[in-house]
This record gives sequence, structure tokens and C-alpha cells, in this order.
Amino acid sequence: MRLRIGAEVRRSRVDAGLSMRAVGEAAGVDPSHLSPIERGQREASFATLAAVSDVLGLDLSVRLYPTTGPKIHDRVQAPIAEALLALAHRDWKRVVEVPVWRPVRGVMDLVLARPGNVVVAVEVQSELRRLEHQIRWSKEKAEALPSAATWSLLSQGRTDVQVSQLLVVRSTRASREIAREFATTLRTAFPASAAVAVRALCDPAPAWPGAAVTWAEVERGVGRILDRAPRGVPPGR
Repeated sequence: MRLRIGAEVRRSRVDAGLSMRAVGEAAGVDPSHLSPIERGQREASFATLAAVSDVLGLDLSVRLYPTTGPKIHDRVQAPIAEALLALAHRDWKRVVEVPVWRPVRGVMDLVLARPGNVVVAVEVQSELRRLEHQIRWSKEKAEALPSAATWSLLSQGRTDVQVSQLLVVRSTRASREIAREFATTLRTAFPASAAVAVRALCDPAPAWPGAAVTWAEVERGVGRILDRAPRGVPPGR
């Protein structure tokens, strides 16, 4: 990482026709520090990188990309996903841990595909935290599903596939309070009711109702998908 960052700083500086001394003086950084940074021999602080980037007219950002997966796992998500897989009718094709690449990189927890033209991107959340971020990130990953290596299997080669979303949330006091507080936001992003979505998962006859939130409970390591929204939580339409 140090080598990549240093090479990018050097390339931008050379492209601008600037010396290390000129960049250092303009950025308020000792010019003697820039040489080892450009060679990847010294790790620059964020403050230094921000100052140098500003002088060179660069945007400074940090992105984390999934590779081999985390070394630790959310122990609640796995039983919820297991319960959802057990609940889904056998007609649903299912793929777990689906990496997507374009236009965003990420991993879908689970993808379900029904014969016909419906693919459902499933996100399992043990809790709701930054709701707007979770909604946006789930939507972006769902839209990136055609870049997945398993897309041909999921879409069966069709070009008219509808990609929908299913957010599965563990029912806790905190998540229920957030769902009540931001009921309009959730209903706008996931308008279909939990009851209708669960029925469409279990039975091959009903059409998939569109983006939905369903709820789950985990007791003693065993997950259970609820057939409707918890008491007090708006059910959707």
C-alpha cells in the first residue's frame, strides 16, 4: 500500500512538473520526508497526504475492498440466513456470499432467483445502525449483481430480469425502535409488506411483491423468520 500511494504521489508530482522541494514548501511538509514517501519507504500520515494532495490537485480517499472475507463473522447473521434458506421454496435457486464488482464492489449475503425473471438480492442485518447508508449500500450492490460471476446462472441468460431486494433484520428493541422512527424511509425503500414477502418465499405461486423488509429472531443460535412485522412496526403495504 505504501508503494502504491508513493508511486501515485510521484506520478502526479512529475506530471505537474514540480520538484519535491516545491511541493513540500507549498504543503507545509519537510521536503526531505517526501522522497521516502514516494519510494514507499515511509508511511505518510493522513494529514501529510491531505496537504500534498491539495497542492497537487488530487482527491484523497480510502476504499476497502472485500477479498478473502473477514476473519471474524457476525454469529447472528449465519443462523438467520440458514433459516431463510430453509424457508424458501425449492423452486428458488440460491447462491450465498455473492461478490459483485461493477459499479461497486461488495458481497451480497444471499441471492435468490425464481424461474422466470426475478432475482432477489438479500441482505441480512443483525442490527440497524446507519439506516440511510444501509439502504443505499444494499441498493448499489443489488444493482451491481449483473457483474457477479454467477449472474448467468441466476438470470438464466435472460435480458429482462428484474432485480429486487430483501432486507432481513433481526428483531431487537433497538432495531424495532429505528423501524418505527424511520417508518416512512423504510416503507419508501422497501414498500412490500413482510407478510406478503414471506408468503412469496414459501409458495411458488405468488409473484414476488418487490423490495421488502422481513424480520427474524435468533434464540440459542437458531434463527427463525417471522411471518409478519413485529408488533408496533409498520408492516409496509
